[in-house]
Amino acid sequence: MKYVIPLLVFAAISAFLFVGLDKDPTIVPSPLIDKPAPEFSLPVLGSEGGSFSTADMKGKVWLLNIWATWCVGCRVEHPVLVDLARRNLVEIVGLNYKDQDQLAIQWLTELGDPYIATAVDHEGRTGIDWGFYGAPETFVIDKSGIVRYKHIGPVAPADLQNTILPLVAELQGSSS
Repeated sequence: MKYVIPLLVFAAISAFLFVGLDKDPTIVPSPLIDKPAPEFSLPVLGSEGGSFSTADMKGKVWLLNIWATWCVGCRVEHPVLVDLARRNLVEIVGLNYKDQDQLAIQWLTELGDPYIATAVDHEGRTGIDWGFYGAPETFVIDKSGIVRYKHIGPVAPADLQNTILPLVAELQGSSS
């Protein structure tokens, strides 16, 4: 009898762990989905006195990509974003997270700049408002400023083809 309770506790913990093994670690539910995108107005990288605001994108479907030069996954996804930008299918806004401006400018100069603007989040507060877990993260925002999708980790060509671009096309076709 003295072994029954520990055995039941062990069985319960094992069941939870077993169920967890079936989950995709890149899928983290976001409380922002189907809610208004957190508003921000931040300085634009490399621009003296320029600023970018979420209000600038009203009426457009767009992507917000949170990135940093110290982020290995950001380097992996960067060519995918550069290619996407060349295709002119959707505007991409960068949110440079807790980075040094000069390093970020150098990165974009050397690797290509897929962003229509790069907002600078030196303190990291805006990233936190967006529910940021770790770079890179990419959000799809509709014409009304509602967050429709969040991708955690590097965006791969398959992610674009299978999920992000079909959603963008659907949102661009609707009057949201």
